[in-house]
Amino acid sequence: MPNPKHRHSKTRRDLRRAHDFLKPKALSGCTNCGVSKEPHRVCPACGYYRGREVRAGSAKA
Repeated sequence: MPNPKHRHSKTRRDLRRAHDFLKPKALSGCTNCGVSKEPHRVCPACGYYRGREVRAGSAKA
């Protein structure tokens, strides 16, 4: 298996790693209660998805 003959500089290493960062999660607002949630997921606060109650949500008092 081939091995590198010369050491790569820190700049060259960092340029290669420029796209290895984590992207922030995309968030959208729930149409029922307005809490921010991930798109295409059931709302964790009220349990609604696309205007219908999918599961019983947490009780807000």
